[in-house]
Amino acid sequence: MKHTLALLLLLVASAAQAALYDVTHYGARGDGRTLDSPAINQAIEVAAAAGGGTVYLPAGRYLCYSIRLKSHVHLYLEQGCTIVAADATDNDGYDDPEPNDADRYQDFGHSHWQNSLIWGIDLDGISITGPGTIDGQGLSRGLEANRAHRGNKAIALKLCRNVTLRDLRLYMCGHFALLATGVDNLLIDGLTVDTNRDGFDIDCCRGVRIANCSVNTPWDDAIVLKASYALGRFRDTEDVVITGCIVSGFDRGTALDCTWQQNDPQAPDRGGVTGRIKLGTESSGGFRNIAISNCVFRRCRGLALETVDGGHLEDIVVSNITMHEIVNSPIFLRLGARLRSPEGTEPGVLRRVVISHINVYDADSRFASIIAGLPDARIDDISLSDIHIYHRGGYSPDDVSLPISEQREAYPEPWMFGTVPASGLYLRHATNVRLSDIYFHFAEPDTRPLIVTDDVTGLSTRGIYVDNKEQTIENK
Repeated sequence: MKHTLALLLLLVASAAQAALYDVTHYGARGDGRTLDSPAINQAIEVAAAAGGGTVYLPAGRYLCYSIRLKSHVHLYLEQGCTIVAADATDNDGYDDPEPNDADRYQDFGHSHWQNSLIWGIDLDGISITGPGTIDGQGLSRGLEANRAHRGNKAIALKLCRNVTLRDLRLYMCGHFALLATGVDNLLIDGLTVDTNRDGFDIDCCRGVRIANCSVNTPWDDAIVLKASYALGRFRDTEDVVITGCIVSGFDRGTALDCTWQQNDPQAPDRGGVTGRIKLGTESSGGFRNIAISNCVFRRCRGLALETVDGGHLEDIVVSNITMHEIVNSPIFLRLGARLRSPEGTEPGVLRRVVISHINVYDADSRFASIIAGLPDARIDDISLSDIHIYHRGGYSPDDVSLPISEQREAYPEPWMFGTVPASGLYLRHATNVRLSDIYFHFAEPDTRPLIVTDDVTGLSTRGIYVDNKEQTIENK
């Protein structure tokens, strides 16, 4: 009996070992000098040919160009392992971007996937996990990414299914730490990201769960859902949960080392640091069935829900959010008509949004919170409740430049309207807006009207307070 059990255990151990592909067995050195991507790609190919398995990266620094994922392969980064994005040269570097006839409808970075440190297209059952690090300092983040051999994303996935990303650390990752386009059943859990542009771009995806992540992106958005035309067709981003995450705009690199520095006050667009959760800007497709809860915003822009390229943004729930040191509107809802979509696309809709149990402290007062549609594309059916906002204050009606322009085709940011005429909430071209139990506080006096409406019907207010004194609100 003992011999039988020992043999069984040996067979189990052998089977487990057979499914584990250590990259050092394929020539990877992990010394930070040798280019290790050919060895890692060979290990991935062997694992895929065997039907799948775990490609294992032990502790070390693996200098790499493009790593090409395969179906049913698990890439595991051990503690002390770092995949380092190598500097490209004119003669060698990352895989070139594939052709895309639809790239005129969104930025270059959103339209290509192969020009990345780690990429996969049309794959099933893939995962990248472990306590290791992806260091993307050799990746491009600007127009130079258009050149041959340049990579501009840490991880790029297109039309993949059943994907897991867990426990990784990502640093300085070019244009995106993660670009996921047309990915279904995607789990992102426990990632720590500190980068120089976008954190997670979730584009045209379905069945997405983002949980327990910390994403620091002072120069761009931290967690952003998009619905671009990069696939050459309209596709919604839908059935998404974002929970238990921290987004922030501290100086680049200082979230990973936990020094949380605040010396750089601006993103490249000069609108203050970014680092927020946002839906949009790319919105040819729509956003449906999105739940955002139990998240922290720290030293960044506020929550932004935007559709400006024709998509439908609807059935969104946001709850239990705390924000601190917010550099623009704490809450920004925008329905516009930029229409970076195929000819003939009409403005979309923004409706059925519920935002509740929000606490905001130390918010810039120039823009208040904004809910703004268009005369021919009105925002509809919005509920705001149980919200506390502590503004810095310090403005007056003299600071407002009237009239407020529609900015129909503008890129959507709160400053598009200038300093708004309201100190707390500016509502424009909207129907059926419900406000209840909303508390405003001002560190310095702000003599602008608390809530200003422009072409709003069906406004309902109950329990609106300034410094705990209930206010009477008129819809003018």
